[in-house]
Amino acid sequence: MRIALVAALVLTSGVATADEGQWQPYQMPSIADKLSARGIDIPADKLADLTSYPMNAVVGLGYCTASFVSPQGLVVTNHHCAYKAIQYNTKKEHNYLEQGFLATSMDKEPSAGPNERLYITEAVTNVTSDVTKDLSQDPLKRYEDIENHSKALIKSCEADDNYRCNVRSFHNGLEYYLIKQLMIRDVRLVYAPPESVGAYGGDIDNYEYPRHSGDFAFLRAYVGKDGKPAAYSEDNIPYTPKSYLKVNADGVKAGDGVFVAGYPGTTSRYNLTSELKFASDWLYPTQAKRYQLQIDTIEAMGQEDADIAIKYAGNMASMANRMKKLNGLLAGFKATDIVGIKQQREDDFLAWLKKNPNLNQNLISELEVLLAEQQLQTQTNYYFTNAQSSTLLTAANSLYRLAKEKQKSDAEREIGYQERDLAMFSSRLKRIDSSFDVKVDKTLWLQDLNAYLSQPNRVAALDNMLNLDDKNVSLEAKLDGLYSLTTLTDQAQRLAWMDADAKAFETSSDPFIRLAVALYDTNMAQEKAEKILTGKLSTARPAYMAAVIDYYKANNWPVYPDANGTLRISYGMVDGYQSRDALYKQPFTRLDGIVAKHTGVEPYNAPKKLLDAIHEQRFGDHLVKSVYQDPRGWICRLFSCLDKPEEFNSVPVNFLSSVDTTGGNSGSPVFNGKGELVGLNFDSTYEAITKDWFFNPTITRAVHVDIRYILWMMDEVDHADNLIKELELVRN
Repeated sequence: MRIALVAALVLTSGVATADEGQWQPYQMPSIADKLSARGIDIPADKLADLTSYPMNAVVGLGYCTASFVSPQGLVVTNHHCAYKAIQYNTKKEHNYLEQGFLATSMDKEPSAGPNERLYITEAVTNVTSDVTKDLSQDPLKRYEDIENHSKALIKSCEADDNYRCNVRSFHNGLEYYLIKQLMIRDVRLVYAPPESVGAYGGDIDNYEYPRHSGDFAFLRAYVGKDGKPAAYSEDNIPYTPKSYLKVNADGVKAGDGVFVAGYPGTTSRYNLTSELKFASDWLYPTQAKRYQLQIDTIEAMGQEDADIAIKYAGNMASMANRMKKLNGLLAGFKATDIVGIKQQREDDFLAWLKKNPNLNQNLISELEVLLAEQQLQTQTNYYFTNAQSSTLLTAANSLYRLAKEKQKSDAEREIGYQERDLAMFSSRLKRIDSSFDVKVDKTLWLQDLNAYLSQPNRVAALDNMLNLDDKNVSLEAKLDGLYSLTTLTDQAQRLAWMDADAKAFETSSDPFIRLAVALYDTNMAQEKAEKILTGKLSTARPAYMAAVIDYYKANNWPVYPDANGTLRISYGMVDGYQSRDALYKQPFTRLDGIVAKHTGVEPYNAPKKLLDAIHEQRFGDHLVKSVYQDPRGWICRLFSCLDKPEEFNSVPVNFLSSVDTTGGNSGSPVFNGKGELVGLNFDSTYEAITKDWFFNPTITRAVHVDIRYILWMMDEVDHADNLIKELELVRN
């Protein structure tokens, strides 16, 4: 009853309007009124300008978001986004995951690893007409036409090797944009608190609230002495960004308008109900079963071998996060009838479509036929794809594919195997050493092979190579033989294969190379079938989306593309919410909560120096007396005005807002209305996980690290004085 009452109050009182939307920057002027209503004063046209503050200070990591915060290339992001950089530098003699890391001067900042990059988006150009011109009606040729047009645009854009360009599809192929990014190739680790701070609460608290996580870390961008991007070198100098974020040391209060800029990964809000059912009924449960088995296996092996625990720490964190999200999605689908909600919207769309006879009345039925084919394809290929999960077989597959692709001109090669890709290709091969162990790799691969063998969609080429007819030798023993005879465990040998021709692979005696050669034709046939289906969908999806957009506009609903890893802006307000356990969750947490949760046992094992600072009340300039602007204002709309909130009198640790985020937004800067940094996005509440499919404004909340907690940690706990001096601190 109380949940329904609060939801009704929220929807009717104006406390929380539908802050839905992961908007492309160019769309900002079209929602200027919504931004203004939220108290976001920075001009909308300024947010649309990627060449000026604050958007030119927002950068991508390829999997997370970060932002420049000093004129010397200092970058702030989440601890879990810098996890691989911390792991890369962690050794048995200095465990930075456990102890934390702080470089007290620039000469002590180590490389974050050969694969780490910073991507600064400088231009986003609509190239729809270029990509879709003169497309063939044959599905495979149509797919190839789109790829070839995209590759031509990318090649022209990358005339300067310092830039990385991509063509991305928006609205499922209705529009295409060319993204031009400056690529920084020398990234270094600067400061990271211990994992017991950065991931306080661990997987137990993941997607939960209240949270007390110090999920932040600092990196630095370096370039050559000429100021241009360059590979790691001790002679490189810090990069000078075109602008860097001002840091508001006073943070925000409840009810303040905020916005987030970042690179959200994937959402499916325009997908059909049948796609949601497939994900809910088969895909997510199947993936969750595999992830859980892998997590349990690595955890057990890591407890016996500390080196394994270090090597697979990044993988474990990623899998645990994905596992929690899958469970949250499945639970959310049961708790809220999202299938019913989407089906009703779909039915309403069909009713609207019938009122518009000039439109194709078979849009959905035609698309459903292709989606059924796609789902069958996914189920058929799933176990065979996983059966190739060995790190060494993955490397062998990629290397042989490279040799085959090199037989073509560079323009004809598959994306991922062109000359532009070879530096990253090499880096991936090198990076294997830091996150690979033969025992673990073999055990995980054996699990995937057993799952493959227990289902009907078998592939003769794989079965023959595994010599399954020989019952005298166990599969485990056969794998032992493969690992003992391969040379791919040696980095130099792996890299040497990059220069080998296809014939060298086809005559090799290395067991993993032989397996890659044997599976190549099947993998290519599978890829061709996927391309043909994608070619068919490239006609059906855009036609459906064009009609859906008209329908949304007719209902005055927000129209923005699903997330696809490109730069987006979301807006909202600092706000609590009514949780699934019928409790109202306050928007801020405080230092006292760290002490209350502390048990001394992971994941509630806060460092002694942090606990000492709290016990001694060493809050410095970071103490906040109240996080509410006026207790007789917006807060009274949800509670009796007699229930005056108690004084805060602490340092805010985490806070909630109604901004629209998803995976990839990790590390995104949270801005106040003036465009000043007030926090970092790092998570969502459990109730909000299903927002990838449906946005519910009454319960959808993002979780952020408060900038005041970051500054307090830097000042009173870790004494990162050298970094504080780099920041431009402002106060209200």
